[in-house]
Amino acid sequence: MSLDVSPQLLAEAENGQVREEDFVDTVRTSLPYAYDLIARLVGELGAGQAEFADNQTPPPSEKERGQLLRALSSDAIRGSLERHFGVALAFQNCHRVAVFPPEARGGSTYTRFTSLRSQILNQSPEFRDC
Repeated sequence: MSLDVSPQLLAEAENGQVREEDFVDTVRTSLPYAYDLIARLVGELGAGQAEFADNQTPPPSEKERGQLLRALSSDAIRGSLERHFGVALAFQNCHRVAVFPPEARGGSTYTRFTSLRSQILNQSPEFRDC
């Protein structure tokens, strides 16, 4: 299961409207590695002059890798994290996630990071089964 949904949040969903802040809190507590990694990258982006901040360190275990993959493969989770942190997320392999300012979408650096060429160049045999 991707998220540990509280009975209260489930009731909200069953009744129609879910507050995004409640959803993001559920993501934070259910997928702490993914949430904390993105929060750290957002801090790095804000503290520096670089056009983006990215992670190139593999997760410490498959549990954490699974959290990251679940967070970034879900449109709802990914979109909520982007809105919550005010960033655009980009993802290449099983751990290389990057945060960009939202206005970077469509720009040259974002386009280069998300290009077919970059995806191919960022491959390695150890990522084959990740």
